[in-house]
Amino acid sequence: MHILIADDHELLRDVLRSYLEAEGGFTVETVADLPGALSSMAAATAAGAAFDLVLLDYGMPGMNGFDGLQRAIAESGGGPVALMSGLAPAGVPEKVLGCGAAGYLPKSLPARSVVNAIRFMAAGERYVPLELSRPGPAAGSTEATLSAREREVLAGLCNGEANKEIARNLGLREPTIKLHVKTICRKLGARNRTHAAMIAREQSLC
Repeated sequence: MHILIADDHELLRDVLRSYLEAEGGFTVETVADLPGALSSMAAATAAGAAFDLVLLDYGMPGMNGFDGLQRAIAESGGGPVALMSGLAPAGVPEKVLGCGAAGYLPKSLPARSVVNAIRFMAAGERYVPLELSRPGPAAGSTEATLSAREREVLAGLCNGEANKEIARNLGLREPTIKLHVKTICRKLGARNRTHAAMIAREQSLC
């Protein structure tokens, strides 16, 4: 998995790169500003090795707020671009997703959660920590909108399958399934996976 990390804090870049490479399966490049990120993205695309995910620091040189994020998305050729920041003012996650980004990562996330989120977004999914997401609709609401993948995972929940079984059946990693289950529970207003399955049956979602 080819990842680009753009952040003006050298220590954070090095720590995150070391952690990802120690996990195995990651090739990580790092730059210190947006111009460097755009240059690396262009070079990778020209070489036929576009990044599987680009992670941009919100406050690094060249970003100019969300303008930098939008520029990177425009230059990504359709590849996922995500934003990370040490601060999460109200409404920022929604704005990030509204720009077409793959997600938002607070720098306060535990390292294991960062790795899982990176895998999740590189697989084409969108990620925002649940505590920063808008509250989901109440149980029984028809407003819950599930993606095609979330419906597949929900079908597994309705069949009483464990995360490992669902992951095997869908050809995904178990941490990815866990993230989907959390998102499904939030969208359905469910307390847990069992409650989500109950709501899904009541709403004829599975």
